[in-house]
Amino acid sequence: MATKVTMEALSPTMEEGRLVKWTKNEGDPVKSGDVLAEVETDKAVMELVARGDGVLRKRLANEGDASPIGTLLAVIAAPDENIDALIGGAGAPAAAAAPAAAPAKPAQENAVPQSSDQSQSEAPAPQQPKAGTAAPSAQSAPAAPRSASPPAPPPRPAAPPPPKGNGSRPVATAAPGGRQRSSPLARRLASDKGIQLGGIQGSGPGGRIVKRDIENAKATGGSARSAAADRLAAEGDFKDVPLTMIRKTIARRLAESNGPVPTFFLTAEFDATRGAELRAQLLEMGEEYKVSFNDIVIKAVALALAEHPEVNAHWLNDKIRHFNRIHVAMAVAVEDGLITPVLFDADRMTLWEISAKARELAGKARERKLMPEEYTGSTFSVSNLGMFGIDQFTAIINPPEAGILAIGGVEEKAVVIDGQLEVRQRMRVTMSCDHRVIDGATGAKFLQTLKRYFENPLSLII
Repeated sequence: MATKVTMEALSPTMEEGRLVKWTKNEGDPVKSGDVLAEVETDKAVMELVARGDGVLRKRLANEGDASPIGTLLAVIAAPDENIDALIGGAGAPAAAAAPAAAPAKPAQENAVPQSSDQSQSEAPAPQQPKAGTAAPSAQSAPAAPRSASPPAPPPRPAAPPPPKGNGSRPVATAAPGGRQRSSPLARRLASDKGIQLGGIQGSGPGGRIVKRDIENAKATGGSARSAAADRLAAEGDFKDVPLTMIRKTIARRLAESNGPVPTFFLTAEFDATRGAELRAQLLEMGEEYKVSFNDIVIKAVALALAEHPEVNAHWLNDKIRHFNRIHVAMAVAVEDGLITPVLFDADRMTLWEISAKARELAGKARERKLMPEEYTGSTFSVSNLGMFGIDQFTAIINPPEAGILAIGGVEEKAVVIDGQLEVRQRMRVTMSCDHRVIDGATGAKFLQTLKRYFENPLSLII
């Protein structure tokens, strides 16, 4: 009997998935439990397994296609079984998943830190859709007829003949096939220094780029100019990047939080001098005792939540749920956004257990290998941008949680202590609070307790 392979809900919050890679080809034998494909969910890349035995008779989705939950992706059946009815009955979801004449490749994800701004093109971009308007994906939108295409921009004026360099040598010209003429040594030096060859004036025979041209380009900033010129030539005035599953989810969750949740913010400044001294002393004991400021904050947050259960809570529309267990989520920057793996029962973990587990989860998050049970179930969240030189920021609450703590960087400041001016290490934190759950005084008391734990870090290890 034939078995349908559909897009499954591989995470609790998944609404659609993008097929990253097929691991089985049409005609391959399949057993129940075999991995058929890798699917990008809203949080990670997961494996889609077979639910029956037979042969993979037909694949109905291409790599890179995004499909809603329940869409028919493939059919497993006996070699001689008629599957026309299954394929014909796939309906709209299967048709939507089918590729256009030239299926769009998945977006190349750039390794950017959490909350970093995307680069802006210097050229004026066409009018963008209004906020809240979903952009159609390349996979789901039907191909527009040629007659409906926007008019092509006017052709660029023809480039003048290449000028002569220094009155005798011509500017570098492209080799056959569009590649810049350059010596092997020049190409190696350019690669080592991250310099683009396009646009560099060659001083060698026939305008060939040689070693001294690379060295001069480094000194004159030719790299940045040529990189911009290469990007403009390759991509035009702008480039549209299709949304990945994780970016779609981030956008939806931000809209759910930033609008409906009545949020207020509480900012406090903590003294981090003793924390820095503790870190240095622990490091002297060995690499296995190394902890970060983020580890110290997470442990302090967990202990403070134990004293303030009204903050360790969820808003559930008709009730507020106060948790007796403390599960702290930490925001981790990944290539296309962020994800929040969870440290379960963080108040019961030692500082070194928190440090080791945090490093493990962060590594799995960046490799997109987190399992759903590792990033769901948090009761409170922590987000840290201090390592990027950010002094202070506000974070957006992750519903149904009632609060999130934003941690800034540690820096030396001149402060007055007992009437004397001293240089101390200071750190600013901002707590975002859901006012339906946390009142101002409640949040302030929580921060007071957190400050006590953080500024006395020995209390975190005894």
